[in-house]
Amino acid sequence: MPDLGQSAWPLSRECSSTRMDIFLSDPNEIPLPPQEVRILELKALPWQDNRRVQVYLEITPFQKRPNSDISITNVNGDELAFISIIESIGRKMEFTMHLRGAELTGPFSVSVILFYFEVEARAAGDDTPLEPQKRLVVDQRNLTFILQESEGQN
Repeated sequence: MPDLGQSAWPLSRECSSTRMDIFLSDPNEIPLPPQEVRILELKALPWQDNRRVQVYLEITPFQKRPNSDISITNVNGDELAFISIIESIGRKMEFTMHLRGAELTGPFSVSVILFYFEVEARAAGDDTPLEPQKRLVVDQRNLTFILQESEGQN
């Protein structure tokens, strides 16, 4: 889980109609532009109740806040859990995903898509409706895991 005690402060820069927010916490980390942001680490640790999975995601330092979609699917490809993170502030994230469904047979897969929304430039005073934003995927990662066998199971 990110250390909330660390001092992180945002810097904003208006640059050719593109806003970039930079959150600095370690002076040795160089924030990367969107097209260079990557997933560094992905872990999935099932809880003992086999209904929840702790997911850890770490990405490279970034200049512009990225988005991510994380899903957990079973062996048949059925989605059991989903979370969408919009404009993440931290690069190290930890969260618990709750598995849906009565029968949970593995193996399971956690999938992460790291992306940015394509920003449409508009002329001042242009009030025509915006088209849906396109996703610019910069990285993806999949990880397979199994649930722990409960003491009551044989």
